[in-house]
Amino acid sequence: MGDKTIRTGVYQAGFSYLLWGLLPIYWKLLGNVGAIEILANRVFWSFIFMLFVLRVTKKLSPFLDILKSFKSERKQLYALAIASILISINWFVYIWAVNSGQMIEASLGYYINPLVSVVLGLVVLKERLNGAQYASFALALIGVAIISVSYGRIPWIALALAFSFGLYGLAKKLIKVDSAVGLTLETMVATPIAAAYLLFILEDGTSAFLHFGIGTHLLLACTGAATALPLLLFAGGVQKIPLSMLGFLQYIAPTISLMLGIFVYGENFNGLQLLSFIFIWSALTLYSLSRTKLFSSLGMKIRKHS
Repeated sequence: MGDKTIRTGVYQAGFSYLLWGLLPIYWKLLGNVGAIEILANRVFWSFIFMLFVLRVTKKLSPFLDILKSFKSERKQLYALAIASILISINWFVYIWAVNSGQMIEASLGYYINPLVSVVLGLVVLKERLNGAQYASFALALIGVAIISVSYGRIPWIALALAFSFGLYGLAKKLIKVDSAVGLTLETMVATPIAAAYLLFILEDGTSAFLHFGIGTHLLLACTGAATALPLLLFAGGVQKIPLSMLGFLQYIAPTISLMLGIFVYGENFNGLQLLSFIFIWSALTLYSLSRTKLFSSLGMKIRKHS
C-alpha cells in the first residue's frame, strides 16, 4: 500500500472513531427520550438509511441475493440473527449508560472490548497468544478488579458493552458480506420489532413524537445516519491501513467519551478509577505493541540470544 492510500485510510478510520467518540453528545441531546424508544428509532431509521445507501452505491442486488441465499445457508441466517440481537443490546446499554450519567464506565467497556475479543478468539477460535499478550490480560484483570472495588460492585455496564460487542464481532466472522450490506441485514432483523414498539407507544400516547418539538423528531429520525456514517467511514479506512495502526486508532473513541464524561458532564472520577484506567491503558498498549513487527523482531532476537 502506498503512503497516500494509508494516509487516506488513517483519515477515514480516525474520523470514524472521532464520530463514535462524540456520539454521546448526540444521545445527551435526546436525554428527554427513553432509552428503549431511542433504540427503536435507531434500528428503524438505520435500516431506512442503509436501504438508501445500498440504492445509491448499487448494492441492492447483492443484498437481495444474500436474502435469497438464507434459504439454504441456515448457519449464516442464525449468525445474522445473533449479531442483530447482540448489537441491539450493545446500543441499548450504551444509550442508557450515557443518559444515566455512566459515561466513564461506558468508555471503560470499549477499552476492555479489544481484550475480550482476543479472549473469545483464544477460547472459541483456538487462536494462539504470546507471553506479552497474556501479560496484557493480567494487567486488564487487575484494572477491572480495582474499578470494581472503586464502584463497590462489578462494573456490569462496561462488561456488558465489552462482551456484547466482542460476541457481535465473533458472530460477524460467520457472515461474509460487505459491511454496508451487513448493517442493513442486521437492522432489518430487528426493524419489525422496533416498528411495532414505535407504533405501540404512538397509539398509547407515550411516544416522544407526541410530547416534544420538531428538534427531537429530527434528532430521532437522524439516528440512522448517525449510526451508519461512522461505520461506512470505518469500512473504507480499515481496508487501507495496517491492523497494528488500527489497533491504536480504536482507542480514540473511548478516550473522547472518557474526557466528555469527566470534563463536560462532570461525572465523578476518583483516584482508584484513575489507577484502574492506568492498568487497562497499560494492558492495551502492551497488547497493541505485541502485534507490531518491531515487537516480534525484538522477541526473536531475545530468544536467539537466550
